[in-house]
Amino acid sequence: MTPAFTSLLWFAAVIALIPLALWFVKRSPMGRMASSGSMRQIAAMPISASQRIVTVEVGRGDARCWLVLGVTPHSINTLHTMQPQDETLPEVPTSPNTAFAQLLQRLQGRGPDAR
Repeated sequence: MTPAFTSLLWFAAVIALIPLALWFVKRSPMGRMASSGSMRQIAAMPISASQRIVTVEVGRGDARCWLVLGVTPHSINTLHTMQPQDETLPEVPTSPNTAFAQLLQRLQGRGPDAR
């Protein structure tokens, strides 16, 4: 075998092993720890194109709490900390266009909240 062909075979072997290595890491305790997570997003409300308020739940069991965060491109600030709520939060439109479309449908008598 020529040295160029041997190098090409080693390169192909390394490329083929990458997905296999990722599969093993995903199933290892280290990979499970990263995917199980003890944090989930509860709600998000856009304030502007680059700012939003996000409520996340952190912790498990009795140590759970909700954090209300102000999120900008440059920072994340904790605005409030509170106990988890049992009731579901109202749906917040994901964009101002969605809110306008819902208002227009309601005023035209075609929406679910039509009078």
